[in-house]
Amino acid sequence: MQARMNHPVMVIPDAMKALQTLGELTKNSLSEKLLELVHLRASQINGCSVCVDMHPKLAKKAGETDERLFAVAAWRDTPYFTEGERAALALTEALTRISDRADPVPDEVWREADKHFDEAELAALILAIANINVWNRLNVAVRQPVGVWKV
Repeated sequence: MQARMNHPVMVIPDAMKALQTLGELTKNSLSEKLLELVHLRASQINGCSVCVDMHPKLAKKAGETDERLFAVAAWRDTPYFTEGERAALALTEALTRISDRADPVPDEVWREADKHFDEAELAALILAIANINVWNRLNVAVRQPVGVWKV
């Protein structure tokens, strides 16, 4: 696979800085393992091969297990995730699929996330979900090849 063009963050380097800074800010409030689960789930939904390849590797470096990584796509039907992780994954799916229903983030999804995360953590979670969705859309748009960026 060959990219359609140079990656937008390489063409506009300040965009790379901005997205990386946003990503770093979310790490202040949330565990790296949780962030990588969120990144992986959004990337699976969006069909971003670069991120589906990259984020399990980063999760493994953070101490995540293969068992949990293999189960992320079916998180509702497996016993491997905490209630907080389930709330984060549900919010990830809702915010990633905002056009799939009239009420993009149902109150039930919000209440569950609010139960497990304080305001700063929720803010970081929402920003992390938004940020991975930006990366997914950039990679998919230009057909960024897997393996170009090493982790």
